[in-house]
Amino acid sequence: MKVIINRTYNKTETRGFLIVMNDDQIVFSCKTIELPDLGNQKNFSCIPAGNYGVSKYISPSKGECFHVLNVPGRDSILIHKGNYAAGKHVDTLGCILPGSRFEDINADGNIDVVESAATMKRLLEILPDNFKLHII
Repeated sequence: MKVIINRTYNKTETRGFLIVMNDDQIVFSCKTIELPDLGNQKNFSCIPAGNYGVSKYISPSKGECFHVLNVPGRDSILIHKGNYAAGKHVDTLGCILPGSRFEDINADGNIDVVESAATMKRLLEILPDNFKLHII
């Protein structure tokens, strides 16, 4: 399986469209939200576009999730449930948050992802323990 995130960038967050492919078939798709692109600054920026290995992981604070490996200059980058990448409440310090769609959940003027827990559960069900992630 191959996982691709196609991103768009703006000042407050990075929005993505994630697809899971098996051969030439799309088997799942969802939205993602991340911090804005601020030059890979730890805790303030999304990670750089590129190719990464990913492994299933159980985080003490985030539960079952995925660990994005070998990110230049960064560590502890996860794909985990969460809704907010901008505003008063932020659920990420550089990680990738999946959801079913974009919406301003808390009416603060920033786009969020919704149904993150259900989307994360589905990703955990369909993805293997190790896979390649291509961020473009």
